[in-house]
Amino acid sequence: MSLDKATVAKVANLARIRVEENHLDTLANELNAILGWVEQLSEVDTENVAPMTSVAEMQLRWRADEITDGGYQQEIVANAPSDEDGFFAVPKVIE
Repeated sequence: MSLDKATVAKVANLARIRVEENHLDTLANELNAILGWVEQLSEVDTENVAPMTSVAEMQLRWRADEITDGGYQQEIVANAPSDEDGFFAVPKVIE
């Protein structure tokens, strides 16, 4: 895949990035180099590679799935600049 000046200008416009006309050729070359590296990744054989989330072997710690009511509403509401009946009170924003 090869990007030309017009395509780079359109992408820059869509991304709301101002690119001067004299920089379009340089940017097109840089983006083409990046796309070339990405295309090389498709050549890597990943058929027998298991999906992983980390290079280090890890196990998640399990906790009991218990339903609680929290029990500390007053401590949370104490941080609010204004509260009413145990809830955060905020100013009206819609009239």
